[in-house]
Formats: sequence, structure tokens, C-alpha cells
Amino acid sequence: MKFIVSSAQLLKQLQIVSGVLNSSNTLPILDNFLFEISDNTLSISASDLETTMKTTIKNAEADEDGSIAIPAKLLLDTLKTFSDQPLTFLIDKDTYGIEIGSENGKFKLAGQNGDEFPKTPSMETATKTTMPSEVLASAINKTLFATGNDELRPIMSGVFCELASDGCIFVATDAHKLVKYRRTDAKAVSIVSFILPKKPLTLLKNSLINDSEVSIEYNETNAFFVFDDIELICRLIDGKYPNYEAVIPKENPNVLTIDRLEFYNSIRRVAIFASKSTHQIRLKIAGSELHISSEDLDFSNEAFERLSCNYTGEDIEIGFNSRYLLEMINNLSSEQINLEMSAPNRAGIIIPQDGISENEEVLMLVMPVMLNQ
Repeated sequence: MKFIVSSAQLLKQLQIVSGVLNSSNTLPILDNFLFEISDNTLSISASDLETTMKTTIKNAEADEDGSIAIPAKLLLDTLKTFSDQPLTFLIDKDTYGIEIGSENGKFKLAGQNGDEFPKTPSMETATKTTMPSEVLASAINKTLFATGNDELRPIMSGVFCELASDGCIFVATDAHKLVKYRRTDAKAVSIVSFILPKKPLTLLKNSLINDSEVSIEYNETNAFFVFDDIELICRLIDGKYPNYEAVIPKENPNVLTIDRLEFYNSIRRVAIFASKSTHQIRLKIAGSELHISSEDLDFSNEAFERLSCNYTGEDIEIGFNSRYLLEMINNLSSEQINLEMSAPNRAGIIIPQDGISENEEVLMLVMPVMLNQ
């Protein structure tokens, strides 16, 4: 079997799917890319059993159809050193030996039988919907950072998706912070919900292309995404997502409105002097003044800054983990934000005042930390 393909084009496609590869696999075949040739179209797949990603190159010149598993790291490392040129792949179907011919030389490596590569699960009894790529990319960008890493609570390591006829909701939480992102311009025929794992979402985030439609199929076990020349199928996280609405305080009479970047930079500076174990900062709001302070008693470090702000409500003193606050503020793009609070022991809610379209809503929640008076 023989096929010819551009080195630059091949490298680009391999880098898209290489994010699926694990450093240690239970099956040795998963250390390979699966190359499949059919009608001069080259399909390349990578899998870790939970997630499989596939991309295609339509203009490969091939003398016959077939498949071969090629060592991923060896191939990637080799391709990175080439300038753009045609590469000729010669495959021995009996020994699975691979010879790559370039303008200046030949490279030989041992492949494996492509038939041994795990088969992509079939999407039986699947429901289908479509979504603009910008909507999906925005939803992933706004929520992914808030997912948890606790292996004992795998449900919270993914993003909860709820699709309905009036819009879709994406939620992520690690029990300290929570993000709820809603779109009214992406809809499904029936109400359905599932939990998408972090890894496939990261892969989607890195490969989604603007101005394209994403086809999404889902059933009880898998979700299947198709856009441009890319297909991604992943196993959903099994389980019931926590009732996130129950932790969002509905009555928040104390509302601080402040310049996002000014607030962010002030917290960054003050947080340097906070305790390295708690990262605690203190917000004291009275009238139109916001006092941000921190201290680290072990090293006699302390910091204080005063900012002017718009504030309605009673005077309040509340503590937050500075890392969570910074992470959330950094994932917004608005000029002004609202920090809504009800009491020092209740969660604070961050809502952007501008910078979002009329079809989207963003709510970020951060749990307070108890202040030592």
C-alpha cells in the first residue's frame, strides 16, 4: 500500500488529534495513530478508549485502500523537523513495516495491524442537534476552568449540559466556585441533560473553528461531535449532577459595581501578601469605598488597598479565596462587573455588566471563607 501526503498538512491534522493520546496506555495499540485510506481520503484517529478523535485529509494520493497503525510519538517528532514537502508512505501489508520517503532520505519504522485498533462506538438511539461553533466554544471557555479535580467525585470533574427548546445551560463547579452559562440562541427539540468530561471539552476548545456548525449527537452513554473535517466521540460521565440551583442565593441586596480590571489587579497585588495556605483576602465595603486587605501572620506580611466603587446595600465585611476570585474575574471580558452578596457566610455572585451578547447569560458564584476577627 502506498500513499503520498503533504508533510505540513499531515502534521497539522496529527497535532489536532494528538491531544487524545495518554502518556501511559493499558493497550499498546493506543500509542499509535490509526491511518485509514479510502478513495484517496486519509482518515487519522487517536483514542484512549474513553475519547476518540478523527480527522481527514481529502487530497491524499493512494494506490489502494487499507489501514495501518503508526507509532504516534515517533511520527510526530519526525514531521516537526520537515519543511513542507510531499512524503511517500510505503506500507508492507504482511509485516506492517512502514517506509517514509522524503526529498532527502528514507525513514523506516514498525507499524501494527490497523484492524487491532479499538472500534469507535456506534451511536444507537441517538438524539441530534446542531449548534454554532462560537456558542459551544464560548460555553466551554466560560465553564471549563470551574470544574473540579477530585477523583472521588467524578461528576464534578465535568461540565453539566442541559439542552431544551428555550435554550441551553452549561454548569461547572468544584464546590468552591460555580459557573452557570446560558444561551438562548442554541436549542434542542426535547429536554435532555448529560455531563461531558474535561478532556474532550479541552480538545473541542482547541480545535473548534469559527463560523461553522457543530453537529451533536448524544445518547445515554456517549456524545458525538462533528464539525468541518473533525469527529470526536466521548463517553459521558455517569451519575446525577448536584442541584446547582439550590446553592445560588436568590436574594442578594448588597450589590457592588466596579471596574473589572481595576478590581482584578488590586486583588492580585493584595493576594501576594495573603497566607499561602488559605489565600484569604478581606473585602470591606462601606458607602462608595471598597477596602481590600490580606495578612499572613506567620511572616508578618500584610497589604491593604482602597478602591472607589458604586455600592448599594448595608456595610459588609466578607472573606474570599483570592485564587478563586481571580480565576473567575479573569474569565470575564466585561469592563464592569457586579458582585452581589447577601451575608458574610453566603456565596457571592459575580455577573458581568457588559461585554456579552443579548443571547447569553453568565453567573459566577464563589463561596466565602470565614474571617478571623
